[in-house]
Amino acid sequence: MKNKQHKIARLMILVILIVAVIGYITPTLFNNLKFGLDLKGGFEVLYQVESVENDELTSDMVTSTYKTMLKRIDVLGVSEPVITIEGSDRIRVQLAGVTDADTARKILSQAANLTFRDTKDNLLMTSEVLTSGGASVGQDSKGLPAVSLSVSDKEKFYKVTKAVSKQDDNRIVIWLDFDETTDSYESEKAKCGSSSSSCLSVATVSQGFASDVIIQGKFTTEEVSDLVELINSGSLPTKLTEISSKTVDASFGVNSLNKTLKAGVIAIAIIMILMIALYRFAGFIASVGIVIYTFLTFAFFWLVGGVLTLPGIAATVLGIGMAVDANIINFARIKDELEAGRDFKSAYKKGNSNSLLTIIDANVTTLLVAVILFILGESSVKGFATMLIINIFVTVIVMVVITRLLLNAFVKTGYFDNKLNLFLGIKKLNNNRFSKLGFVKSSKYFIGASILIIIIGFISLGLSGLNLGVDFKGGSSITIKSENELNINDIKTDIETLKYDLTSIDAIDDNTIDLQIENNLTQDEINKTTTYFEEKYEASTDIGVISNIVKKELVKNAILSVILASIGIIIYMSIRYKLSYAIGGVVALFHDAIMIIVLFSLFKLEVSTIFIAAILTIIGYSINDTIVIFDRIKETIKEKYNNKITKKEQLVDAVNYSLRLTLTRSIITTLATLIPVILLITMGSYEILNFNIALLFGLVAGAYSSIFIASQIWLAIETKNIGKTKKKKWYEESDIEEKKVKGINS
Repeated sequence: MKNKQHKIARLMILVILIVAVIGYITPTLFNNLKFGLDLKGGFEVLYQVESVENDELTSDMVTSTYKTMLKRIDVLGVSEPVITIEGSDRIRVQLAGVTDADTARKILSQAANLTFRDTKDNLLMTSEVLTSGGASVGQDSKGLPAVSLSVSDKEKFYKVTKAVSKQDDNRIVIWLDFDETTDSYESEKAKCGSSSSSCLSVATVSQGFASDVIIQGKFTTEEVSDLVELINSGSLPTKLTEISSKTVDASFGVNSLNKTLKAGVIAIAIIMILMIALYRFAGFIASVGIVIYTFLTFAFFWLVGGVLTLPGIAATVLGIGMAVDANIINFARIKDELEAGRDFKSAYKKGNSNSLLTIIDANVTTLLVAVILFILGESSVKGFATMLIINIFVTVIVMVVITRLLLNAFVKTGYFDNKLNLFLGIKKLNNNRFSKLGFVKSSKYFIGASILIIIIGFISLGLSGLNLGVDFKGGSSITIKSENELNINDIKTDIETLKYDLTSIDAIDDNTIDLQIENNLTQDEINKTTTYFEEKYEASTDIGVISNIVKKELVKNAILSVILASIGIIIYMSIRYKLSYAIGGVVALFHDAIMIIVLFSLFKLEVSTIFIAAILTIIGYSINDTIVIFDRIKETIKEKYNNKITKKEQLVDAVNYSLRLTLTRSIITTLATLIPVILLITMGSYEILNFNIALLFGLVAGAYSSIFIASQIWLAIETKNIGKTKKKKWYEESDIEEKKVKGINS
């Protein structure tokens, strides 16, 4: 006995050390993350790249413009800029921490200016001497990488190069956006050609050139390619048209971050307490897993250079529900094996093995949704999707590998062999949990309730539609925050004074008012509005502008996202299970999505871009829950009926039995996920309030539909298939033998 206690003590010291190290490192890691506009304040703008001469816009032209903007951002002194090409003709720039949006806008959108100067900074030529986009990757006489320039004004080029060749210092300096007030070759020569300098290259001229020329030197292929793009950006006939923008005051960001973090920390603490209360020592190790999960999530996010936003933090907190679910599934399986009469160690081993594929299936379907969100999403939605993808991989690493290895080490000591209550919270084994519950019999009442709510919702949609936010109807959103109390009627009068068309206005609290106007504000109007409220109320403003172009793209991508996610889930579930399971699952998903839309219509809640992310997230969570139930149904049919169903009563029994076994898990998982959502609603930032409300509606609808919709649809389909001969598919010819990994599922 003492030997067992010593082993337990050593393992506990190891666990405490792991938690202590993580606790010490995490604050530093978190502070080193890149923070988005909604957490740090700053400026975001989306440009459409267009051809000035109405020529076809090429990818090279967009890339060259992108390279130029990267150089210009360095001039603004932004520490963590984010600039991305979206689609074929758009560039999004996010400058967290920038306070002078007007200057940033001017620097970013001005036409690229390529000039040729001598080493004393005298202007020799402009980009007019070159063919538009005339720089290309070439080779010198030795076959080394070089820049080839196509000259259009050969006469002028010859005169200039001839004159320079006769000078003592016969070099030409190529500049992009040369600033006569600050730039000089003398100050830039040491870093000329680097990413931080406007000086692109210095070329020695030995003679006059009346033809195309080559810039040669000790260039790598990558350096030549970069130089070509930068030279072309100074001579390409492109212009930038601003199609959406957003400015966030730094005070908004800090306040949002503090609120969301506080809600997140409290949520994590409550979930850990819940797990320990329900599952005792196993719950404690699961809680250690949550600590490791949180640390690794932020560590991976830091490694990939992700930009942390409010939805990203929400995704992390919500991801804990999915991570906890992996443990709950595992613990439920272990309990089942104990109730089946196995001894503790063999029950632990068999339970791990049985739960592994279920956990992987559930996470793969959610990953599918997250990838679609990442591909089709923009800005904060893409950040949310990135964090969700990381969450899924970390969940598998921590909850399927690390947590199981830790638990396995404690199980091997033999200390818990006769201490089921201490290890897993089992006071007595009970094979008849919820034995009186007949889910199939009562499902018609629940389905009827769903139909009634949906009908009422569709009536509401027909009468008043959805309360579309600025993302989906275009215009501008303005949030006004002051240390003093604000009156909503006064603000309405102010909007009339500014001659804007008000579409909606809400008082968030005594000091914050959120409103939307039909007008697409220009930069001058944004500056005017900001100054107006600052002078009158000492208020800060958060202003976002969405054009009709962006609105149409968002609507298209929203519809496409839901369709692709549904198709992907149908294909995956048809392969892993069969078509009847896939149809049941997808019908339940559409039920959940419709319920969220209906409830948003009934309560007149605003629908924005992040609302679509919420619906897709619920699709991921809901299918997760459904797969756990379907996995049990499939297993029950195999074990109780040897996959030979001859009458409907057997199917009904399989559904009822499986739902009884998974009900506790469904309740606890939903509760563990609802805890952070409720805290984020009551304590978190207003900016993601509707997102969290959508999740609240969706999580409840998801748990409900998994039990009363998905399984009943499957039952109806399979009832019609009784007696029909089934052909095995190629992947069903033989059972797949599960690989045994020591300490995880063996």
